[in-house]
Amino acid sequence: MNRPEELNTATHSELSQKLQDLSAPLMQQVIDAWIELKTQQPLVHIITNAVASNYVANVLLAAGASPAMIDNPFEAESFAGIASAISLNLGTPTSEQMQAMQIAAQTAQDLGKVWVLDPVGYGPILKWRSDMADALLQYHPAVIRGNASEIGALAGNQIQSKGVDSTISSESIYLQAQPLFEHAECIAISGESDFILCRSLNAVVQVNGGSDLQPKVTASGCALGALTAAYCAVSDSVAAGTVAAHIHFAIAGKKAHERANTAGSFNVAFIDEVYALNEEDLRQYTDFSILAL
Repeated sequence: MNRPEELNTATHSELSQKLQDLSAPLMQQVIDAWIELKTQQPLVHIITNAVASNYVANVLLAAGASPAMIDNPFEAESFAGIASAISLNLGTPTSEQMQAMQIAAQTAQDLGKVWVLDPVGYGPILKWRSDMADALLQYHPAVIRGNASEIGALAGNQIQSKGVDSTISSESIYLQAQPLFEHAECIAISGESDFILCRSLNAVVQVNGGSDLQPKVTASGCALGALTAAYCAVSDSVAAGTVAAHIHFAIAGKKAHERANTAGSFNVAFIDEVYALNEEDLRQYTDFSILAL
């Protein structure tokens, strides 16, 4: 008769094997998504902040997507209707932008289009935008992406941030983010390593790589949210698209840092590496692990 500790060991071993078995199919889905991104060049409707707009557009162009920065309420519905995916970022929201975001999100929900919510600065200090982020959740984004402080606060934890920057690690918060599955398929938490909670996989994907210079370049996270929307538009699943975007960024950051070690030169090198990514890079540099929820 098996003792309890033997049963627990067996259960843990079975779970570990199950998670390991997900790795190879997910890696192939990432490669397939990268190929489709280059082939389809999805049109992404982006409403982002004034600081980020130019940089986000350039990163998407480098990756192979087609960005359109449509942020007024008079054009939001018609453009969301033709876009492949939508990315909404609350970095420097105006009243008109907020109206446009609500229209775009509702249109995406009505038409079954993928959209990504980046709740920049979410928390008690910036109450107006935080209330608007809460309102946008009713339209069920495919992905919610942010730093650890933002995601933790959005999930209902009392977490302080420094402006729009995170004061805690992504690893310390990811298990507390599960209530957000009520609203989204994936929750992506950026940090030294990125943690992507995937409802369909019932698992967390930890993506390693990147560079410590990435936080020194403004709008890196904003661009990652928009690239996530682009990848999700062409992927077999939201999980694969979200993971693919984060891997693309992680590899580009790692390779850029190999040849540039100051913020300005890294910025240029990073966009070059986003553009130059190929299948060999994906196979050689991808570093992810799948963890239990």
